[in-house]
Amino acid sequence: MARAQYKEYRGITLMARELRKNQTSSEKILWEKLRQRQIMGFKFLRQHPVFYKIDNDRIEFYIADFYCAELRLVIELDGPVHESSIEYDQERDSKLLSKGLLTIRIKNYELEELTKVLDKIKTTIIERSKYTLEI
Repeated sequence: MARAQYKEYRGITLMARELRKNQTSSEKILWEKLRQRQIMGFKFLRQHPVFYKIDNDRIEFYIADFYCAELRLVIELDGPVHESSIEYDQERDSKLLSKGLLTIRIKNYELEELTKVLDKIKTTIIERSKYTLEI
């Protein structure tokens, strides 16, 4: 969905904005490494709405922790709350994948070894860059 169309969904935009204001400590740590094209020159957005189904009477969307439009890549940080929503997360990841969006899931505790997390992201970016060039 084009950015200009988000105005039609002002409530969703406001929700995302509120999430950006109240980011978790884990999100702050990773955002400091993703912002301003620090990872291989790719632009990431944080708490970005991703729409995957729009009907006349229903909108299905998801607010990604981090999103790179160029790579069609979502990065999700999973804290303790995600332990009780594994099936929901899998279903959402599947829906996003059906729209061509790949999701990387990172557990909050993995950020203790930030270099490994960044290497995982870079490896995915390299693989994803090849994929997006083929489309």
